[in-house]
Amino acid sequence: MAEKDDGAWYVISVAAVKAEVHEQTLRHYERLGLISPARKGNSPHSPRLYSDRDIERVVQIRRWMRDLGVNLAGVEVILHMKDRMEQMQQELEEEMQQMQDQHAAETRRLKDIIERLQRGSS
Repeated sequence: MAEKDDGAWYVISVAAVKAEVHEQTLRHYERLGLISPARKGNSPHSPRLYSDRDIERVVQIRRWMRDLGVNLAGVEVILHMKDRMEQMQQELEEEMQQMQDQHAAETRRLKDIIERLQRGSS
């Protein structure tokens, strides 16, 4: 839930001010699954903690609704697709890194073979 790169964390009153929405809007978006604030403790009644990423997401939701006329159902679809695309991008980057690592290891292995062959023929 909480990610290291999410920056600072804010209680609901501060997050609402930063996102320029009412606290109830944040609670509503959470109920709809549009945002997932962290909890300060393990209890479901523990205070919510909103990350910079959560706030950016709320601002984006409000922008889509205001500027594009997208309703909350449409926002949910867009966010689901956006989240899936980000997940796929991360998986692709990880796979590319693995392939680069394998390529580097195979290149080293082949260079070692060539060096041994060259030493053996000298």
